[in-house]
Amino acid sequence: MVSNSQGTENIQFQTEVSQLLHLVIHSLYSNKEIFLRELISNASDANDKLRFTALNNNSLYGNDSELRINVDIDQEKKTITISDNGIGMSREDIVDNLGTIAKSGTKEFLAKLTGDAAKDSNLIGQFGVGFYSAFIVADKVTVCTRKAGLNANEAIEWESSGESNYTIKNITKDSRGTDVILHIKKDEQEFLSDYKVRSVITKYSDHIAWPVNMQKLISSDDKQEKASEKASEKEYEVVNKAKAMWALAKKDITEQDYIQFYKHIAHDISDPAIWSHNRVEGKTEYTTLLYLPQNAPFDIGNREQKHGLHLYVKRVFIMDNADQFLPNYLRFVKGLIDSNDLPLNISREILQSNAIVNTIKNALTKKVLSLIDKLSEDQDKYASFWNEFGSILREGIVEDFSNKESIAKLLRFKTTSSKSEDELFSFADYLARVKNKQENIYYLTASSYGTAKSSPHLELFNSKGIEVILFTDRIDEWVVNHLDSFEGKKLQSITHGELQDDLLGKEQDDLKESKEELKPNIEKIYKVLGNKVKSVRESKRLTTSPACLVADEGEMSREMIKILEATGQPAPKALPTLEINCKHPLIKKIIAEDKEEQLNDWINLVFEQAILAEGGLLEEPGKFVSRLNKLLLQLSA
Repeated sequence: MVSNSQGTENIQFQTEVSQLLHLVIHSLYSNKEIFLRELISNASDANDKLRFTALNNNSLYGNDSELRINVDIDQEKKTITISDNGIGMSREDIVDNLGTIAKSGTKEFLAKLTGDAAKDSNLIGQFGVGFYSAFIVADKVTVCTRKAGLNANEAIEWESSGESNYTIKNITKDSRGTDVILHIKKDEQEFLSDYKVRSVITKYSDHIAWPVNMQKLISSDDKQEKASEKASEKEYEVVNKAKAMWALAKKDITEQDYIQFYKHIAHDISDPAIWSHNRVEGKTEYTTLLYLPQNAPFDIGNREQKHGLHLYVKRVFIMDNADQFLPNYLRFVKGLIDSNDLPLNISREILQSNAIVNTIKNALTKKVLSLIDKLSEDQDKYASFWNEFGSILREGIVEDFSNKESIAKLLRFKTTSSKSEDELFSFADYLARVKNKQENIYYLTASSYGTAKSSPHLELFNSKGIEVILFTDRIDEWVVNHLDSFEGKKLQSITHGELQDDLLGKEQDDLKESKEELKPNIEKIYKVLGNKVKSVRESKRLTTSPACLVADEGEMSREMIKILEATGQPAPKALPTLEINCKHPLIKKIIAEDKEEQLNDWINLVFEQAILAEGGLLEEPGKFVSRLNKLLLQLSA
């Protein structure tokens, strides 16, 4: 029973929240019946949380220990009410949970919106605003809630029409838990049909572990008699299966069951890309149901964002976002684990140092990597998955030494054989095309695909038909520093050190003949550049460009230095080596130049061109432009 008290407070939504509400109501859910799934999922979560909290405080149950979810339709008032007798909310809880939407990420979410309803609809599952789906079918939503352990007169009513504000006031509520009352719009009254609501519950919420009850259907002969009964004497029947789905045998679970359970547990409207359901028996016993999503949440790049599996112990919900069972680079995985070997009152602190947890974590990590490998058998699906989660998965090369080889097999990247920026290959693809005498896997790191593709460092490799991997993600610099080989072949940067003799043919003989002859000119160039370079040498790798910059073997790349500087971190002041192509007309002109001022300008221009060619930034771009203009005018005179 609920009764009203005085003292209504009117509170404005934040601007961003109002925008989101408008989007949810008018665009995001193309399938309107999804609102019922979302609200029942929330009620299920509330029951789970009460059962866990009550492990240490059984008095929270009072005289009502049978947890349930009721769905009531009132034809006269045109309302649907979803009720639970779970944990409930206090005034502070309801302001935090219903007065704001994802407080830390609203602006980032809005920035992703395109204005295209079809595209924007995919974002709802990435942002988690399921409660507000109620406004798709309701022009007003009333929430009456009382937190377990509080007195009847400490209950709260929250109400909003989904526009610019909501009201909140104290009420009296006899029972704990939450009632969500939807005042159905005139054009959505198909949802006041008992048959329609039952079919939606069966379709989307059959797997919920708590009974979802509705009033018993009655025959026409009994209607008059039943109509006279009091509301407190309503007869309910369970509409769903009300079993922990993950505890069922696989043969008893349909593909649609798995998909709907994923949408319940992940609050995602998209189907999962793939899933794995396993029961492990032996020294450690547990059941897992793991899903790979299709779409990354908007904040997936935030390593501090809450993530993890739902943890159950002997089918009792313990916590969500249990991040101790998977490494951080697999934070996109959704699902649950139900353990028989952990204590029911386990806490996050105990999980951190629990030997059983470490055993499970090692096994689950291998299971997920195997699941990703299975997904990679479908090239189209895996290409989509990689675009969403590739940058996150690559973190594993740095973080997870024991599984580094398995993760490396899953990596995808562009190479000089890619016909477009979208064509990606694996290490296996690369090795399948390697020529017999090639000893290394060659790669180049750059800030973008365009910069990498046009790098002068590729010239010799392109001329000899040697494929080079093009790493263009920022994390790739860390990846190659931790992945020194793959299947026995060394990963070799083409921008570091001198090229091996086995890459050179006739070029090697030509270099030997010209080395002594060029020595004075190389010294002249080095003298002009002074402390800008470590050394100057004739290049083995250039065929059409005048010059390029090279780092010493084992030295931090210039790309890594740029990344560190961009993030405000200290970077070593390593000087590059300038390699010159003595066959290039510009280098020949420099060698022949006898006017000191012009010689200095030409040498500096070539050095600055080399910086720009690798996507670098000039320390004094104004001087570069002035020098270039002066030389152009001299040439045209």
